[in-house]
Amino acid sequence: MMRKAGILMPVFSLPGPYGIGCFSKEAYRFIDFLSDAGQSYWQILPLGPTSYGDSPYQSFSTFAGNPYFLDPETLRKEGLLTRTDLHEYRTSPDEKIDYAFLYKERFALLRKAFRNFNTDYPEYEEYKEKESDWLYDYSLFMALKDAHDGESFVSWEEKYRLRDEQALKEFADEHTDDIEFYSFIQYEFSSQWGALKKYANDKGIEIIGDIPIYVSADSSDVWCDPRLFQMDGSEKPVAVAGCPPDGFSADGQLWGNPLYRWDYHEKTGFDWWIRRIKKCTELYDVIRIDHFRGFDEYYSILAGDKTAANGHWEPGPGMKLFNAIKEALGDVQIIAEDLGFMTDSVKELVKDSGFPNMKVLEFAFDSRDSSSAGTADNVYLPFNYDRNCVVYTGTHDNETLRGWLSSITPKELSNVKNYLGLPKDAKKSDIVDPFIRAALSSVADLCVIPMWDYLGLPNSARINTPSTVGGNWQWRCPAEELTKRLANDIEKKTKIYGR
Repeated sequence: MMRKAGILMPVFSLPGPYGIGCFSKEAYRFIDFLSDAGQSYWQILPLGPTSYGDSPYQSFSTFAGNPYFLDPETLRKEGLLTRTDLHEYRTSPDEKIDYAFLYKERFALLRKAFRNFNTDYPEYEEYKEKESDWLYDYSLFMALKDAHDGESFVSWEEKYRLRDEQALKEFADEHTDDIEFYSFIQYEFSSQWGALKKYANDKGIEIIGDIPIYVSADSSDVWCDPRLFQMDGSEKPVAVAGCPPDGFSADGQLWGNPLYRWDYHEKTGFDWWIRRIKKCTELYDVIRIDHFRGFDEYYSILAGDKTAANGHWEPGPGMKLFNAIKEALGDVQIIAEDLGFMTDSVKELVKDSGFPNMKVLEFAFDSRDSSSAGTADNVYLPFNYDRNCVVYTGTHDNETLRGWLSSITPKELSNVKNYLGLPKDAKKSDIVDPFIRAALSSVADLCVIPMWDYLGLPNSARINTPSTVGGNWQWRCPAEELTKRLANDIEKKTKIYGR
């Protein structure tokens, strides 16, 4: 990889009139903005349908796309909605995403579009055949969820929870349209995202997609094949995922995702993972795998525990998984998210994989993230980077750069100023640009700056605060902020530092 630059911007954060960012004209304009800004990459967050807590890292399917990202205007152009339909669709304010509003109103609009859709359309039939290994099961799962008022499948009647063949057939016969509705959504998602991705690629912009290492406990993935996960005879998790206690959380992080049965995956030649990564190569140009260290060792928490404090580490599949992926799919462009406590074995796995890892510049100075913060041997300081890495000012899980500068200790702030060669009386607002330049000027092959940092926004624009529920995944970028002047400024910096 040559020296390149990109911007992190979730699809849901795009501006637009429909209550959430989507594959609308504003998405195409953002790609134009990236091109004008001299960028080579657009990094997004997971595209899956969101479940618990509205988090893109908790999805109803690892293969499906988010219904909220469908552009209503495109559906109108396809003859599935009218101008009156769009006029009557009441949108939530652009400042923050109202997921409760979307759940009620957006699905009603999509149902209306589905009623005008010809399910005998040849391309639709071809799509369903192509995606047959997951699409029908997912659509059936979602129809069952609707029939159970959205309850998790673990609370369904046993005949549905344990997938009794006759019971599922009878349900399917009675809910044909409901099942077809979810397949229709995925067809439209594939069509709209495919067109947007092609537009980006034609403009010289590659997409960095993001996939969680784990799947949601309440997902079609777990429901369809519980053998892949550490489940009991009632198809309920035996152990769940999370992170041990650290400087940010005394009790650790209890994610609640079911853990993989890696021995079973290995027996199948890692077939499910190969299919998952293959799907990702169709959606993205580069894949960022979240929590990469879980492939070396994963943190196991007994199901039912209230915190992550009593968990323990278990061995993961290591290079056996990635060797199988390479043998099946060839060289796949992957970024390893290896943040957090790094053991020697994790470092070895990252090295053996050859994947670029991540460096977060905020971590170089923040003692909450590193005991070596502010010292010369801190791995997040640019002069310690290897070229084969991706540098960020911060990620979607961090404070915005401006917010972070306001939250660190006076000593840490002083270390930042000293490192950047700024005077002691430099204002915090004057530190944002030099900090971004420090990332851009590093030897890292790729530098990705979050959009909110280029805009110099406070923590009101923060995407996510880990271990909290509510108030996350809601920020939207005001359209008026994406100016030609800002694009020119970003392009100038990008060129100065050879990206």
